[in-house]
Amino acid sequence: MISGLNDNELHSETLAFIKNCVQKKRVVWTYHVNIRMADRFISRSIILNSHESYEIIEAYPQDKYLPSYLIYSTSDDLVFHILFAVDTQNKNVRIVTAYTPDPKLWSKDFKRREKT
Repeated sequence: MISGLNDNELHSETLAFIKNCVQKKRVVWTYHVNIRMADRFISRSIILNSHESYEIIEAYPQDKYLPSYLIYSTSDDLVFHILFAVDTQNKNVRIVTAYTPDPKLWSKDFKRREKT
């Protein structure tokens, strides 16, 4: 954690970093996301062009390789989630997966997991 910053400030800074990387095409597409996107009908262009609607809904700062963030996004009527791994040292983001959230598992606004 950066000294003096609270969680909201850190998330705001992280979200700005993610958006900046996407806008500047500093994106690494993982093998996993490349395989899954075709099945899930979410294209690279939809992910890249929806950056203005990005919103961090879950944070995994201690993830195995890099801090990861689950992002809520929309494009037209499509709602989807993107898992970004953030590589601040190399100034890029890695897209780990993208999917349309299951209404049975998420709140009506698709921003909070339902308790099971």
